[in-house]
Amino acid sequence: MYTQAHAEKANSLLSNTMVEHLDIRFHVDAAGHLCASMPVDSRTHQPAGLLHGGATVALAESLGSMGSFLLVDPSSQAVVGIEVNANHLKGVRTGRVTATGDLVHRGRTTHVWDIRVRNEAAELCAICRLTTVIVNQR
Repeated sequence: MYTQAHAEKANSLLSNTMVEHLDIRFHVDAAGHLCASMPVDSRTHQPAGLLHGGATVALAESLGSMGSFLLVDPSSQAVVGIEVNANHLKGVRTGRVTATGDLVHRGRTTHVWDIRVRNEAAELCAICRLTTVIVNQR
């Protein structure tokens, strides 16, 4: 579904955003899924030294929102996240986590994403669901 050109476009839009601050980077895996990775460090830790659940959610929402944005006509449409949830399954202290998104519903006005977050050992750390709404720009 996605190509390296999509990932390059996504990465070109990060300047002066939270996504840039968290060092989230987009890429496309061999199966054509849009993916995003993020470091687990002082920017993303909670006080106990683990990956903050909110940072995991920010990674998931960034991935799904960008995935939807790349599927619409940005000259006339915008993408807004309207619901996100996460089940945190495994703590992470260091390295990078990678989120992989599957678009499970591509409607005219809504997209629903299933997003899996894994650590560097490919262990499942979180399962997230994001719903975006496609709105016409004024």
